Amino acid sequence: MRPDLHTTDPLTRIDGPLLFLRRTVNVGLGEAVEVVGQDGRPRLGRVAALDEERLTIAVLESTEGLALEGTRVRFFGEPLHFNLGSGLLGRVFDGVGRIADGGPPIAATRSFRIDGLPINPAARGMPRDFIETGISTIDLMNSLVRGQKLPIFSAGGLPHDRMAVEIARNARLRGSDTSDFAIVFVGIGVPHHTAEGFRSAMESSGALGHTVLFLNLASDSSTQRLLTPRYALTCAEYLAFVEGRHVLVLMTDMTNYCEALREVSASHGEIPSRKGYPGYMYSDLATLYERAGTLRDRPGSLTQLPILTMPADDITHPIPDLTGYITEGQIVLDRELDRRGIYPPVKVLPSLSRLMKDGTGAGFTDPDHPALASQLYAAYARALQVRVLASVVGEEGLPEGDRTYLTFGTAFEQQLVTQGVGRALEQSLALGWELLRLLPEAELNRLSDAQIAAHLRAG
Repeated sequence: MRPDLHTTDPLTRIDGPLLFLRRTVNVGLGEAVEVVGQDGRPRLGRVAALDEERLTIAVLESTEGLALEGTRVRFFGEPLHFNLGSGLLGRVFDGVGRIADGGPPIAATRSFRIDGLPINPAARGMPRDFIETGISTIDLMNSLVRGQKLPIFSAGGLPHDRMAVEIARNARLRGSDTSDFAIVFVGIGVPHHTAEGFRSAMESSGALGHTVLFLNLASDSSTQRLLTPRYALTCAEYLAFVEGRHVLVLMTDMTNYCEALREVSASHGEIPSRKGYPGYMYSDLATLYERAGTLRDRPGSLTQLPILTMPADDITHPIPDLTGYITEGQIVLDRELDRRGIYPPVKVLPSLSRLMKDGTGAGFTDPDHPALASQLYAAYARALQVRVLASVVGEEGLPEGDRTYLTFGTAFEQQLVTQGVGRALEQSLALGWELLRLLPEAELNRLSDAQIAAHLRAG
C-alpha cells in the first residue's frame, strides 16, 4: 500500500461519487484505493480516469460526509480483487462482493482481478451441449448452448424478472451430475422490493442451494453498478474454471448498467456518442460478454443470459444494437403478446440462437429436434402472414388452407409459447409434433418422409 495522499492540497472537487485530484503520484487506471474522511470510515474506490495532471477516483460507497479538507486517499498499487474459495453456492453478496446474507465470511483461497484475465483465443473451446431452461420457446426454438452468450431483449413493464427467476429455478445441463451445474444470478440497479423478491423466490424454490446471488440496489451509487457484473463474472469464472462447474450467469438489467456508464462518463466530462452514451460502450460491454465460453485445457464452462430492457421498445437503440453485435443471437419479448396474456411473451420470429446447431440434434437432444424447430418456425411465419391478410379481407375471404394456418398460429401461441410452469424438453418436443398435426402433410416441407411417418402418423 502506498503512503497516504492527503487531500488538503491535491483534492479539487467532489461531484457525487467522484473525487477529482491533482495527480502527484504514479498510479494506474483501475487501481484500487481507500478513501477515508474525517469520520474515519474507510470507503472502497478505484482510479476511474487519469491524465498527466489530473486524477479521478470513483468511490463505490456513499460520499456523504466527505469534504475537501481532511479526506485521505490510500492507493493499493493493484487493481480491485475478489477473494474467493469454496462455499460460494447459496450465498448472497452485494454489488461489490461483500456478504449480504448475514452469514460467515468466505474461506478465501484464491484472489482474482475483477476485470478478468486475458484469454488466448487459441485456448477457447467451441461452445457445445444443450442447456435446458424450462422455457419452450428457448429450448425448442432457440436453444441455449453451454458457453454461449444469449441476451434477452425485453422492455419496461414486461415480465423479464419473472422469466429470469423461472430459468434459474429450472435450468439444468442434461446428462450431467446436478452438482456440476451452478447459477450466478445478478441483479443490477434493481429496487429493494425486487431484490428481496429474487432472494425469497430462490430460497422458497430451493434453487438458492446451487446459486450465488449478487444484488446491486437502485439506491447504490452508479460507480458501484459498473462493478457488479465484474464481481459476479469473477465469481462465475472461479466456479467454472477452478472448481470445474458448468455455470449459467443471469444478469438483469444490463440497461441499468449502461445508464450508469453514461452517467459516470458525463461526470468525467467525456464527449458523448449515440444518444449520450460514451463512444467506448461497445468495447466496455465486450469486456463483460466475452468472459463467457469454454477453455480447452480446463473443465467447466461459463454461459451468459444477460437481460436488457430496450428504451422506448426500440431494438435499434444503442444498448440492444451493440449487444447484438457482441453476442450470439437474442430472445425478444413482445409487448403485444404480453397484452394478450401470453407468458412468457417471446416473439419467436425475430428471436435467434446462432449456436443452436452446435447443441441440438443427435447426441445432444433429439435427432429430429432441428427439423422440428425449423418446420414450426416456417409454419408460424406463414400463419402471421395469413393473419395480416385476414385483417384486410376478413377470415371468411381466405381459402381453406390459409384458415388452417390461422388455427395453427393461435394454437402455437396458446399452447407452446404460453406456459405456466417450466417444461422439460421432451414435453416441448411432444407439443411441437402435436401442433404440426393441425397442418396437411403436404405443407411440411422441412420434414423428411421418415420423420412424418414416425411422429405424425403414429397413433
